[in-house]
Amino acid sequence: MTTYFRNLWNDEQGQDLIEYTLLMAFVALASAALFIGAGKSICGIWSISNSSLSNANTVAS
Repeated sequence: MTTYFRNLWNDEQGQDLIEYTLLMAFVALASAALFIGAGKSICGIWSISNSSLSNANTVAS
């Protein structure tokens, strides 16, 4: 029985899958952080554009 557990402990067959999964999780978290940061910038750009269009509409009327 100890030989079975020792072989199971030393088996590295699924190691690549775990490493790729961890790498993909890191990329997903980094992307989410960038999107959250970019979302604030995009919101600011839309607010400025909306204000400019409102002012232009008021002046044109």
